Amino acid sequence: MGTHILVVLPHPDDECFGLSGTLAQHIKNGAQVTYACLTLGEMGRNMGVPPFANRVTLPSIRKQELEQSCRAIGIQDLRMLGFHDKTIEFEDQDLLDEKIGAVIAEVRPSRIYTFYPGYAVHPDHDACGAAVVRTVGKLPAGERPVVLCMAFAKNIDEIGQPDVRHDVREFMSQKLASIEAHRSQFQIAPMLGNKTFADPDIQERFGYERFWTYKFD
Repeated sequence: MGTHILVVLPHPDDECFGLSGTLAQHIKNGAQVTYACLTLGEMGRNMGVPPFANRVTLPSIRKQELEQSCRAIGIQDLRMLGFHDKTIEFEDQDLLDEKIGAVIAEVRPSRIYTFYPGYAVHPDHDACGAAVVRTVGKLPAGERPVVLCMAFAKNIDEIGQPDVRHDVREFMSQKLASIEAHRSQFQIAPMLGNKTFADPDIQERFGYERFWTYKFD
């Protein structure tokens, strides 16, 4: 049986910039990936440029974009857990932990990717990471998967330097396709300027993905 990896993130598009290359790399190396996305990102402010979505159509559009992103990366097992965007911090913690715990119990991952609680800027990101940490922390120490976290906060020095760094330059085409899939939320061209993904500056910016291993007490 190959390695099984679980991704637990709150919104469609959370995977594309900081994780898509890593996941494509894992899949190439034979891992199975399950992506549990908590919400449909239905409260997102962006509607495309020029706008092609509205408040009614945005949830279904973002779900389709996430499915397209997963195809680009190679993820075949996508789970939508049905929580509401921008309310994860207010959800019943037992229910949240139960749903995440059920996926963990089913797929028995050797590692989980999520956000570092308290260092991920968005309240949904922090609450998602906290739920994963709580749920994994309830397991016996010898049965806990490794939890690898993305973090972006200004006070990130408090948790030290990332201890895992993946060179994903070989997977830039998958990463670009993942980013481009979420076209209601952002456009890649302005981020690149006049450069391409082959430019050394762009390779440095997008070609490495960094994670913090969560240390359980």
